[in-house]
Amino acid sequence: MKRQTKTRWIVFLGMAALLVFMGLYRYSMVSAALDRSIYKNLKAFNEVLDIVEKNYVEPVDSKTLLQGAINGMIKNLDPHSSYMTPEMYKELESETRGSFGGIGIEITIHKDILTVVSPIEDTPAFQAGVKAGDKIIMIEGKSTKDITIMEAVKRLRGPKDTKVTISILRGNENKLRDFVITRAIIKIVSVKHKLLDDQIGYVRIASFQDKTSDDLKKAIQEMTAKNKPLKGIVLDLRNNPGGLLNQSIEVSDVFLKSGVIVSTKGRTKGMESKVNARDTGDEFTAPIVVMVNEGTASAAEIVSGALQDNGRALVMGTQTFGKGSVQTVIPLEDGAALKLTTARYYTPKGRSIQAEGIAPDIVVKYIRPGDEADDGDYEPIREKDLKGHIKSVKEMEKKGEEPSKDSDLKLPQRIMKDNGNRKDLPVKRVLGDVSTDNQLKAAVDMLKSWDIFKKNVKN
Repeated sequence: MKRQTKTRWIVFLGMAALLVFMGLYRYSMVSAALDRSIYKNLKAFNEVLDIVEKNYVEPVDSKTLLQGAINGMIKNLDPHSSYMTPEMYKELESETRGSFGGIGIEITIHKDILTVVSPIEDTPAFQAGVKAGDKIIMIEGKSTKDITIMEAVKRLRGPKDTKVTISILRGNENKLRDFVITRAIIKIVSVKHKLLDDQIGYVRIASFQDKTSDDLKKAIQEMTAKNKPLKGIVLDLRNNPGGLLNQSIEVSDVFLKSGVIVSTKGRTKGMESKVNARDTGDEFTAPIVVMVNEGTASAAEIVSGALQDNGRALVMGTQTFGKGSVQTVIPLEDGAALKLTTARYYTPKGRSIQAEGIAPDIVVKYIRPGDEADDGDYEPIREKDLKGHIKSVKEMEKKGEEPSKDSDLKLPQRIMKDNGNRKDLPVKRVLGDVSTDNQLKAAVDMLKSWDIFKKNVKN
């Protein structure tokens, strides 16, 4: 009994210390005393903890209860803040290195449902036919209702060659599709390139990892070495979920001699920054068309906005995702970590990306080829659609409010019928195939006519 009481007080004091720290942070350490309501809430927390420990049907570990409390607190902030156990933190670190065991999908919570933002190219999920907008209703026969992103990642990932079954609801269908997918070591190739006709280079950046800028420079050098100087580059950032901030800055700097690349603003001065391009003398100077869509997010939006606002590139495609918030990873003593939203991103002209995204200079909607024609009911998901997302500054200014979070979205009622087992043929795509990609064709045509357009303008 004494041991249980001691454990409760340790948990209580730990929670108190955490909330005291949060209170000091909130008021920038100016206030000498905390609101008495905090102590009342702490008392209520300790009371609930005591009741659960004494009366729950099975014994519950105090550490588990405390982690659950922290999870609930962070989960209530926004879709991108999260508490990571030591195991989850290691998974995050492996992602930035571009290698991890899993099926290869970007996921989010959309209208309270676990949803595929995009399958990662050349991965098991991509080859199995999983598509953007698919709703993952079950993983291994267990419901995903109320699941967190981190919990879903943990259940989807696993050792190479093991299988996982996901049950998906697609579009307006009322039957579940079961996909049995064999996990693999997901090695994301950050940069792919191809030389197209008329000395036009095509560069695809799938995500921003620790060597993306170096790989980009090598790609440009390889394409330039094979032929005459490039007339232009198509920079394909479609379905790029982002990644490392420093790499988005380095990639932008490959194309910029001067000007602001990105700025950040948060509640503390420590989160305010402005990054300028450096003139190294070896920047790529030919015309650029940046391709974007609703899957272009975060770091990819920073590059798009930087090149657009500095007049360095033409942005083509559809409105981007709109994730313009900065997440700071704060390691904890026990090996766990907090991923906390601490600031907003702004383009060189001061535009907020958050819940707004980057509007293309030329709108070109993607026309799905024959094998995807049945997905006409696909509904693009953007930041502004996510439950609890941080509202855009523009929207808050309109209402005369402080930047806050969006209200909860209601979950539409849907009757589930029998599971539909249907084998989808592997998706086969060719990198930089102009014949099947209308957006890429439009970008290439724009670069081919660039010189003619310039001559006509001068005349």
